[in-house]
Amino acid sequence: MDNTDPYKTKFKEERLYMSTNQNLMQHMRELIDRIKAADVAYYRDDNPTMTDREYDLLVDELKELETVERPKISAAIAEARDKGDLSENAEYDAAKEHQAMLEMKINQLKAVIGDAKIIDTSKLKADTVQILSKVEMRNVKNNMKMTYTIVSETEANLKEGKISVQTPIAQGLLGKKVGDVAEIKIPHGTVQLEITNISFE
Repeated sequence: MDNTDPYKTKFKEERLYMSTNQNLMQHMRELIDRIKAADVAYYRDDNPTMTDREYDLLVDELKELETVERPKISAAIAEARDKGDLSENAEYDAAKEHQAMLEMKINQLKAVIGDAKIIDTSKLKADTVQILSKVEMRNVKNNMKMTYTIVSETEANLKEGKISVQTPIAQGLLGKKVGDVAEIKIPHGTVQLEITNISFE
């Protein structure tokens, strides 16, 4: 004779379902936060310029979204649909919203990858400042020296001395040669920077 308490069994099953569902919803929330945080300059640039490394990273990200995240959200939608009345099913609505944002991110990545212009580093020259240039300069007013490497938006890291090509400093330096003085507009006026050396890392 089976002495298993049906109420305890049902309670355990419900707890397991809730735990699994909560983990899935938490994963979806984390995914949506990552999608929102990824609204980088690539998606605002009609002709994104990037290195081979950046291109490969975008391709890898697209692959993960299509082969890993998309099936997870589809499973969440199917699971939420099985719970019954969709008109009052918050989990179903949330899953559909997450799916829409995921598909938007996938389409954005596809467009960026399709329009990407890959930088041919073998053709880069150190006679003028351009993207990927390592620029050494001197503040004409106070003689302070500084060095920056001009990179794309996603690789910018001020602690490492890498500034985005979109920044006012980079924009003011592009096209300049050693010995040129670039006038950079800043919030409180302008600063003059003399270029002392151009190289590539």
